Amino acid sequence: MKILPPTLREKKRYLALEIISETRASRNQFLKELQYSIASLVGDVGLSESGLQLLYFDGRFAIVRCVPKKIWVVRAGIAAITGINKIRIAARVVGIGGTVRSVTEKYKDKKNYTSQ
Repeated sequence: MKILPPTLREKKRYLALEIISETRASRNQFLKELQYSIASLVGDVGLSESGLQLLYFDGRFAIVRCVPKKIWVVRAGIAAITGINKIRIAARVVGIGGTVRSVTEKYKDKKNYTSQ
């Protein structure tokens, strides 16, 4: 199978998230809750069209990849997260970028998020 040329590949956007919680949630718990919140807002088709992928998660900072046309869907899903397994949690979008490197340099390194 041939690899698609860059002009035919889907574009991607990377969202930097700040996560505030009482205790630390695991990567899998956060991803499942994010998928559930997006699916409850726009359905399974909307979730699959968003191209959602959690690239980095350390408990206080996360990087999520999605399709540019569905950024509003992912942002709404992030805002809808209120808790994971009876643990209160809040996530907010700190910024959006075109590459993982730019998001990491601008938002993660700037705030100096460290794992606790």
